[in-house]
Amino acid sequence: MPYDDQRDDAALVARAAGGSEQAFRELYRAYVRPVYWLAHGLLGDASDAEDVTQETFLVAWRKIPGLELQGDSLLPWLATVCRFQSANRIRIQKRDRENLGAAADETLASTVDVEEQVIGADLAERILREVEGLSALDQDIFRLCATEGHAYQSAAEQLGVGHGVVRNRLSRIRTRLRTVVEETS
Repeated sequence: MPYDDQRDDAALVARAAGGSEQAFRELYRAYVRPVYWLAHGLLGDASDAEDVTQETFLVAWRKIPGLELQGDSLLPWLATVCRFQSANRIRIQKRDRENLGAAADETLASTVDVEEQVIGADLAERILREVEGLSALDQDIFRLCATEGHAYQSAAEQLGVGHGVVRNRLSRIRTRLRTVVEETS
């Protein structure tokens, strides 16, 4: 397939708000991996991260009819919903531990630290700005490979470019984004 323009989140949100399951599925496929990894980073457990990811998209499905998308991407809003769902899960787990009289689990955070949320939100915004500054082709390579998990060859075929183009550009994109992450550390 030849190279196609970037997905239009605003149009997909509008269609999903009107009840289009197909549009919502496209948004889900585009953002399920970053939402999962955010949840995993906050919770530190794969099973909890999967549950929170699903809860995040359930909230999104219920709230999308009244959503006014700020910016070009749905990801910042989904990240906020994910952080709230993670905080709720942590509170419930803490309450359950206290009610069961179980010994405190030192590896589980007792609450989502506000400073950590602000830093996480800031980092997510910086990464999004960095991705938005990429060429349209690089944005699609990032979306297909880094976000949706496509192999180089699969992405290359979808974009109508060579395997080496995808591999080399993705390497440069990752280096650029790693710099953004290291600047916040």
